[in-house]
Amino acid sequence: MKLKFTTSKVTIACFILFSIANISAKAQEVITLQTAIDRALERNLTIKQAQLSEALSTEDYKQSKYNQLPSISANPQASFNFGRNIDPSTNQFINQRIFALNGNVSAQITLFQGGQLRNQIIQNRILVDVDKSNTAKLKNDLVLNVVTQYLTILTNQDLVTASKQQIDVSKITLDRAQKSFDVGNQTLADLAQAKAQVSTADLNLTNAQNQLELSVLVLKQYMEMNPLEEITVEKPDISKLTNIRTSYDAATVLKTALEINPDVKLAQTRQLAAEQGIKVARGNYYPSLVMFGQVGSNYSDARRQSGGFRPTGGVDTLGLVQGTNQAVVSPQFEQLLTKYPFFKQFGDNFNQSVGVTLQIPIFNRFQARTSVRKAKISFQSAEVNTQISRNNLSKVIIQAVWDVQASDKKYQSTQQTYQANKEAFNVIQQRYNVGLVNSLDYNTSLTNLNKSQFDMIQARYEVIFRSKVIDYYLGNPITL
Repeated sequence: MKLKFTTSKVTIACFILFSIANISAKAQEVITLQTAIDRALERNLTIKQAQLSEALSTEDYKQSKYNQLPSISANPQASFNFGRNIDPSTNQFINQRIFALNGNVSAQITLFQGGQLRNQIIQNRILVDVDKSNTAKLKNDLVLNVVTQYLTILTNQDLVTASKQQIDVSKITLDRAQKSFDVGNQTLADLAQAKAQVSTADLNLTNAQNQLELSVLVLKQYMEMNPLEEITVEKPDISKLTNIRTSYDAATVLKTALEINPDVKLAQTRQLAAEQGIKVARGNYYPSLVMFGQVGSNYSDARRQSGGFRPTGGVDTLGLVQGTNQAVVSPQFEQLLTKYPFFKQFGDNFNQSVGVTLQIPIFNRFQARTSVRKAKISFQSAEVNTQISRNNLSKVIIQAVWDVQASDKKYQSTQQTYQANKEAFNVIQQRYNVGLVNSLDYNTSLTNLNKSQFDMIQARYEVIFRSKVIDYYLGNPITL
């Protein structure tokens, strides 16, 4: 019974440990570079805003095409009139309550408007392309920012690892210094220097960890994640990257970038839209021709219809017979008025009309001329912006080519420096262990080794980043 109870406790404990491990595994989500890019593109609010602007431009484009269709409207109206008023069906003054109903359906279509309808369609289609180019630009910029931040995290991770290695070496050195001091082979100053080296290594680790946490936070912000959510950034094997180029021709890169770069395409598309705006503005100089048509009817409960005649019993004297003076009479009749049925009255009052309207602009206070001039100025401004974007891209491309070449040379130099400092430290460490080198020279050599290691790590990732920047401008997918 006791063994069974113990086994149950072990089983429960194992279950709890497994649950804790499972929760911890879920809490530490592993983020790859592709995951970071996909999540940023999916969640980024700036891109969503640009996509909404693109949707609005698409609706404007559709509406400009719909403007070529006829417009149809119905205008029913019902009213109660009291006191002296005009019967709307007879146009006669009456003094009674009237219920009146009238309505019409009208339609009109623009036959000619100086080509504005067609030119507006073309301009709105170009404006849709403008917003699409802007969305593509934002996406490309976001991808480059995510890759940059991802590489920054990888750099900081390596710096944290190197800092921990420094602490291990510093602690070993402190332990040896303490033992040497205890037997009288080193001074108190040597021991203090060894302790200071450990403190410096601890400070370097703290700084590296702070930089790592900050870089991870920035990546979370790009992905619109909760800052408190724990993630782990997957570290690719940098040594297996065989597609890292460091030699480029600036002219070739620039030629390709000018064709595909979203900044330049955005400026060029805006220039086309501004050029089309001139044609839209010139349409104000021309007359507009509109065809219209209308059908309608009305009803009034005050209106009556004839129901026939009936004799009143009286007569009317029409005249006298000449010579006899005999009266010529005619019986009197009165007209019978009955209620005018709604549908019959509405049908009898049905009317139609059709026609055209020609509006000729003669003088509109120079509004047409001003709109054309403003459109031309906007086009000139768009031309300047296109050239500015080309010039900026040219400067950036040339600088990027120089940067990748310089970073490659820097990386080679840091490798050589690190290797030299490593060999020098191994020699000094051996001599320090047998008492042939003092602690100052030993710590100086260790500091140089640590610094050269940090420089090499940063230079290695800088080469990768600079190369990926060139891939970005060439339109190549950015992967690690």
